[in-house]
Amino acid sequence: MPNITVELLRGRTLEQRREFAKAVADNAVEILGARRQDVRMVFTEITPDIVANGGVLASEDQSRAGVVASLADD
Repeated sequence: MPNITVELLRGRTLEQRREFAKAVADNAVEILGARRQDVRMVFTEITPDIVANGGVLASEDQSRAGVVASLADD
C-alpha cells in the first residue's frame, strides 16, 4: 500500500489537489502495480514562512515572490 505525503504551499485549490491526487494514483497503479483503493495520499499545506530553500525563507525569497503572491491571492 503506497502512502504518499505531499507538502504544498497553502493556496492550491480543491480542484488542483483532486487532479494531482488522481494523476499520482494513476501512476502508482501503473508503475507500482498498486490497487487504486490502496493508494493513500495526505496533503499538508505549509506557509511560506515555515519553509526555506537554500537557507532563505520562501516568504523572503525574491525569486519566489510571484509564486508566493499568487497563492496568497487565492
